[in-house]
Parts: sequence; structure tokens; C-alpha cells
Amino acid sequence: MHYAGMQAVELAGAIRWSAPHLVASIVFAILPIPPALAHALDRSNGKGAAAATVLVVTAILLLHFTSMAGISIIPSQADTPTSALLSPIDVGIAVAATAFSVLAFSMLAALMSARARSSILASEREFKVLVQGISDCAIYMLDPDGRVASWNAGAQRLKGYSREEAVGLELEHFYSEEDALAGLPLAGIETARREGKFSAEGWRHRKDGTRFWAHVTIEAVHDERGEFRGFAKITRDMTLFKEHQDNLDAALSNMHQGLCLFDKDERLIISNDRVGAIFGLSREECPLGITFEDVFRRGLEKRDGGSVPLAVFREVVSRHRACIGKPDGGTLIVPFHETCTLSVTHKPMTDGGWVTTFDDITDRQRAEHRIEHMALHDGLTDLPNRTNYVERLDAEMQRAQRTGERVAVVAIDLDRFKEINDMHGHASGDAVLCRLADSFRSAIETDEIIARIGGDEFAACKPFKDDAELTEFLARLESCLTMPIELDGLTVIAGASLGVAVYPSDASSREQIVNFADLAMYRAKDIVGNQICYYEQGMDEAARARRIIANDLRQAIARDEMSLAYQVQKSVLTEEITGYEALLRWDHPEKGSISPVDFIPIAEESGEILRIGEWVLRTACREAAQWPDHLRVAVNLSPVQLMHVALVDIVASALLESGLPGNRLELEITETALVADKARALHVLRQIKAMGVAIALDDFGTGYSSLDTLNSFPFDKIKIDKSFLLEANASHQARAIIRAVLALGRSLNTPVLAEGLENDE
Repeated sequence: MHYAGMQAVELAGAIRWSAPHLVASIVFAILPIPPALAHALDRSNGKGAAAATVLVVTAILLLHFTSMAGISIIPSQADTPTSALLSPIDVGIAVAATAFSVLAFSMLAALMSARARSSILASEREFKVLVQGISDCAIYMLDPDGRVASWNAGAQRLKGYSREEAVGLELEHFYSEEDALAGLPLAGIETARREGKFSAEGWRHRKDGTRFWAHVTIEAVHDERGEFRGFAKITRDMTLFKEHQDNLDAALSNMHQGLCLFDKDERLIISNDRVGAIFGLSREECPLGITFEDVFRRGLEKRDGGSVPLAVFREVVSRHRACIGKPDGGTLIVPFHETCTLSVTHKPMTDGGWVTTFDDITDRQRAEHRIEHMALHDGLTDLPNRTNYVERLDAEMQRAQRTGERVAVVAIDLDRFKEINDMHGHASGDAVLCRLADSFRSAIETDEIIARIGGDEFAACKPFKDDAELTEFLARLESCLTMPIELDGLTVIAGASLGVAVYPSDASSREQIVNFADLAMYRAKDIVGNQICYYEQGMDEAARARRIIANDLRQAIARDEMSLAYQVQKSVLTEEITGYEALLRWDHPEKGSISPVDFIPIAEESGEILRIGEWVLRTACREAAQWPDHLRVAVNLSPVQLMHVALVDIVASALLESGLPGNRLELEITETALVADKARALHVLRQIKAMGVAIALDDFGTGYSSLDTLNSFPFDKIKIDKSFLLEANASHQARAIIRAVLALGRSLNTPVLAEGLENDE
């Protein structure tokens, strides 16, 4: 504007400019403007505008006076003034246009600046209201020295200090004394000053002394020119989250399973302490961020005590990857070591990661194996039980079908085991069974089986090609059974009866072959001195006939097939009838009359003798009640009946229902009935005798201890076994025994009854 105006001056002379002054004026016009602009933009205080004004005026003055000082006017000889380069009108228009433009742009800039300032102020007010109104977080400013400069509502709620109380406090005021002495507040501020941001978690204290778990962020604050102004601090109350996290950590730490959480990149992001305990890995050996393969490799190496072959490792990992790839994951049982078996479960997640749990099932597997062993083995002897024996026998029979071999089934029943229990106690009997089991285990070979079926019964199985193998096997079994067993100074020889049946020559099914071996064993028991008996074809027929009779006996009373016949009893001296003995008869609808010798033993074996014997007793009492008062009725008692708990009640009931006096009933028992449990049998007989019932000792002379039996109980009658009477004509010894029994009865004042008087002699 200055030099443009000078071009419009009209004067009588020429204007000459000094070059140094011209340059200096331009420099003086430019140099003050940049600092003036800086002061004008500075809003931090009110002095910027004044300084900018002074600098601009200084620039104008320096320009004007310096340029004017460099003008030289050379007068002209002419009277007319020298014409200006620009006319006054042009210069006026130019100046006016320029001034108007400057004014217009200044007004526009001022308007825009005012709007911007208004918007900024509104934003600042809104931000201030927002910050001050937040109650969930403590948000406040710290000055460069770490003192509180501002305080929002969240800070007041969280820490308990009002704005007036908090402003000016040092940061360490909100830390515990231990943390403050340790320099934690200062360290946080210095970290934020140096790095721009500091984050941490820890316990912080309120005004009332309570504490809360806080997540703290401190950020350094700079102005628009980059100058450091202080710190912004945000504190969040994370106590509830901390409790949940602690509960989660406690739950993870106390799980009996190891847990690993892998992200989509197969990196470990969570693991509990149980993982380290299972694999023997420390936290440093299983850090977060390691890969899925690394976890498995380190676990395998720890368990195996060295490096794992690459092929083995790849095979293990591939199995687990296949499991992870399934939509629902899955579980794999992995024998990580001979002393450790793990159940590894993989559960994929939607984000591509998965959860893997490790469960040490070693003890559970051992327990399952033990339970399985107990289910298949005898609890006392640890030999295979019946279930195990049947399964293995089926397997051997199937194998024999393929190979053409034969299979021998051996049924074993101890002969004197009951005597051992009765004489020496059940503990001794158990010890004998255990010793026998040990002998069997040491005697049998890999393909041979021996099992305890129950009580004193055993069963064996032997696959063989020729008879010599079977003979040798039976010899080994016989050797075990006849071997003396020492028990606390007591020597016991168990002895046994063995029945042998061979598949497929004797039978084609397991049920048949086992049944035939039992039949052969029972035959061995019946034949004195024969310890081993092989199955023969007729055995099955005899057993079948016995089973038919046993079945028919169950219906005999209901069908009215049973009847009683009465054997007269007379006095030798007077020929007077003293009574009758009731004898049971069975008229079978198909087989006709069946002898008691044939069906009584079967009735005793099947247990039907109890029902039949009760029917005989009640029927005999009822019919005898109709006889003359001086006649007695004698009824035989089976050894099975004598041991029955209800015998005394049955006798009393029969007498009561029939009306027969007790002194008219006589019960006959054999000496063998007392052998099983003599004390119990004599106790039962004394109760019956107390009712007035007479007790007769039947088949005297054929028992094991006849004299001891007579000494143990006051029998009312002695019956000489008929075998002596039948031999009396030809045998001097039989006659001598008869005379001795008669003399014994006379001395004991006990009547003697003789059976078998079938002719005059």
C-alpha cells in the first residue's frame, strides 16, 4: 500500500529511491509479522492481542519511515508536475478495494473464529458436564507435580472425598502406607511422564479406610503446542470383578481336572495348576502363549522321562487333532505312562479355539479293573468264578471247533471239606481252600482253567489233542488234591471226587458237557475208592430217571398217590400186639408201586421229604387216634426232618389236631441222623420227648458209635437192624451180636425190637 501510494504522487521533480533503504523497509515490514501472528493465535492470556498490535504497528512505522528516508527528489526544470504512474482515482479504488477485502476477510475470519470458539466452549462444557457427571469412574486431573487439579462425581463416590477436600492432595494420599513407602505412586507418574501412559491394578483406599480393587490408568496431557500440562487419571472399581476372578481362579485351581484354553491360533491363553501337577510341569515350563503341540510334547517328555520319538508324538497329536476337528469334540483315553492314564476331552468353541481338559483316571481304571476282576474271580481263593469259567469254556469250545481239538470238562467236589469245617472251624476250611487254590495255580498251564464254582466245588477245563495230555492234567489235579496241607500243626488232606466229560464226543453244548461232568462226579462219589470217573452214556439216563421221580414226587400227595401201610409189632413172650409202624407206599399212575428204597433218597435230595414226612406224621396220628388206647404208632423220621427248625412245632400240631396222646406216638431215628449235628439233634429230641413222645433208635448196630449214642440220650426202644436177623440162621457172629444187644437192652431197661422176622425159625 505504501509503495503503490507513492506511485500516485505528483510533484515537480523526479523521485529517486535508495536501494538499501528500499530493501530494509521491506525487511522491516515482514520480520515483525510472524511473531505478531503467533501472539494473535495465543489464547492462553489477554496480552497476545496487544503484543500482536504493537508488532504490526511497528512494522508499518518501520516500513514508512525507512522507505521515506531513502527518497531523493530531483527538481524538474519544467513548471508542470511530473505525472504519477497511477491516477489518484485508480489508487483510491485500489486502496479502497484492498481495504474492503482486508476488512471483509477479517470480519469473516472473526465470525468463523467466534463460531469455532463458541463450539469449542460448548464442547468443553459438555465434556466437563459429562466428566463431572460420570459416577462409575473416578476421572480427575493431576498437575505436573502429581497433585489433584480436578475432581468428578465418580471420584467423590468412589473415594469418599469431596471436590474441595480432594483438590490439592498428592496422589500418594490414595495409596496404602506400604505402597506409598514403596514408591508406587511416584513410579506410576514417572512412567506416564516418560512413556505417555501407565496402567496398573491394585488395592486403593477410601476416606473411611476401606479399600477396593482398582484398575488405574494415568496418561500424560499436552496442549496444542505439545507443552506438558499434567496428567489425566481414570480409576475404576474392579472389586466385584476381582472377586469373580478370584473365584474363577479358585475354581480352576481346585478342579481335579487339568484345564487348558487355546485360542484360534492354537496358543495357550488359560491353564490351571492341575495341568502342571498332572504332567509334572512348572509354570515356567508351561507358560501362556505356547502352542498346542508344545503342551503335548512337554507333557509326554515329562511323563516318559526323556524325548519322545517323533513318530509317536505325531501319532498322538494327529489323534487329538481329529478329535478337535469334530463339531462336538470328543474324549480320548491316553496311556501317557505305565503309571498314568489320562482322559483327554476336547470341546471346540465358536471363535475357533477350544477347551481341553485332562483327567487322571489311573485310580479309576485300577478300581474298574479291580471291580472287573472281582466280578470274574472268587473272593476267597481269587480263582476264576462261575461266570469267568463259563466265558472261557465257551471260548475254548469255539476254538476247538476251528482246530479240531477236544476239550475236557472236570467237575471237582471235595470229599471231607464238611468234616474240616465241623471239626476245626470255618477259618480252617477257608485256609484249606486258599492252599488248594495256590496249588492249582502253580500246577495248571496257560491254556488250562480251574475255577471255584461255590462252596467246596471246583471246575476245570483242558483243551487237548491226545488222551495222554488229559491223563497228565488229571494227575496234576489229583496231586494237588491229595497233597497234605499243614495248618498250625494240623495236617489235612482234602481229597476229592472228579467227574470228566469230553467235548464234542460226550456232548455238543456247554450245558450238556457241564451236566455230564457233574453226573460223572456224583458217580465217583458213590463208588468207594474211585476218585476219578469218566462220563458214560447210561449216567444221563439214570439221572434223567431220578429227575422224573423228583418231579412226580412234588405232585404225589396232591394226586392222592401216597398211602400208609402198617407193620404190626408184637411181644415175643405174650404174642400181644403192642402197636404198628407206619410204612409209606407210593402207587405211581404209570410206574405202579415204587419202593421207598428208590424214592426216599430222591425225596431227601430234593427236599420233598419235609412235606412228605409231615403228611405221613399227621396221617398216622389221625388214623392211630381211632385205634384202641393201648396201641402205639411208630413213624420214621428222616435225618433231613430231624434238622428242620419246625419239627417240634409240627409234632405238637399233629398231636393236637388228631387228639392222639403223646405217649401213643413213637418216632424212629437212625444213628446217621445224629452225625451231622449231634448236639442240635439231641436238643430237638429232648423237646419232643418232653411231650411224652417215645424215641426209638432205628437200625442199631450199623452206625459209627452206637454205644456213645445210647449214652447220650435215654432212648425208649432199640431196634436191631434186620441184617442181623436175616443172617442169624447161618452166622454165629450175627447170633452173638443179637444176644449182646438183648443183654444191653436188659441192662439199660430198654425194650429191644427185632426187624426181619419173616419165618418161624
